[in-house]
Amino acid sequence: MHYRRLGKTNLMVSEIGLGGEWLERHNTEECREIIACCEQQGINILDCWMSEPNVRTNIGLAIAGHREKWYIQGHLGSTWQDGQYVRSRDLKYVKPAFEDLLARLQTDYIDLGMIHYVDQEADWEAIQDSDYLDYVKDLKARGVIRHIGLSTHNPLIAQKAALCGYVEMILFSVNPAFDLMPPSEDLNTLFADEYDTDLKGTDPERARAYRLCEQQDVGITVMKGYAGGRLFDAARSPFGVALTPVQCLHYCLTRPAVCAVMVGYDCPEHVLAAVRYEDASDEEKDYMSVLQHTSRHNATGQCTYCGHCKPCPMDIDIALVNKFYDLATMQAEVPGSVREHYAALPVHASDCIGCQSCEERCPFGVPIAERMQLAAALFEE
Repeated sequence: MHYRRLGKTNLMVSEIGLGGEWLERHNTEECREIIACCEQQGINILDCWMSEPNVRTNIGLAIAGHREKWYIQGHLGSTWQDGQYVRSRDLKYVKPAFEDLLARLQTDYIDLGMIHYVDQEADWEAIQDSDYLDYVKDLKARGVIRHIGLSTHNPLIAQKAALCGYVEMILFSVNPAFDLMPPSEDLNTLFADEYDTDLKGTDPERARAYRLCEQQDVGITVMKGYAGGRLFDAARSPFGVALTPVQCLHYCLTRPAVCAVMVGYDCPEHVLAAVRYEDASDEEKDYMSVLQHTSRHNATGQCTYCGHCKPCPMDIDIALVNKFYDLATMQAEVPGSVREHYAALPVHASDCIGCQSCEERCPFGVPIAERMQLAAALFEE
């Protein structure tokens, strides 16, 4: 298992995580088996947004005695009222629900206290200067939550969160289908039966959200990485072709700022199918060979950091150089952190010999040799 630093939290999280939602379907013993398999495979981060009491209890029983092996994303505002889930900012419900989470997980702290499910601009604005946000910040001050996170499906909210200063990481919905979609305050639009035929390439606001998160050192954990399984079925996929779990995971893990993909598991075999990513070949990870001939994933001229440009005879990490260049050119001045990250690369853009073999492999016709010259001029002047 590989581990990535989750932005400014400095937590080293497994790049394959556990999204707890599917555990609601399972009894105590089945939850134990799934979570034990995750531990054995090196998974160390789990998301528990669910307010249903039994699943919280089952997770708590499964991690009892080895709580320290897990980084937990626990949500503030996911409440259980009259036998059903309700999202709330009312402390009358938020506080008891969070205290219930601690009790059922058998812990006295949550690593990542998540501001739960903010998709609407009005909700974001209402949270600011509220007793809800005061409560979240007080929990952090007292060490009950170690870091403040936020969950959203809306890239415009993700941008606001990345820039607000107090959000340290974001749980965001990421997959190649959702990345086509423009911002929406209605989650259901992402799961529409049909997408607008004019949608092509990554939506600019989603691309901006990724880059702002990387620029601000706000790590991303991913939900909906498989689009609810739709991407495994050519008949249901908006691309008309099927992807594998490994290809979906690779797509997510090559987005800027992404540190972990929170995958839902129904059984230990599903866990093993996901962690197989860690030993997969480049060919098995290759999602672009499937998507490049579909009109809706047309990103001509844009680097998507997919890695098809490898290998470079000079061993330049072309995707990473392009990522740093894109981050740097978002602003009038190159951020010091981006310049430092570029300087730390063992091989730089100036080492490019202009052979253009990478350009022959690029699915999107990116003028890579030219971009290496631009990057060298920007970072090495």
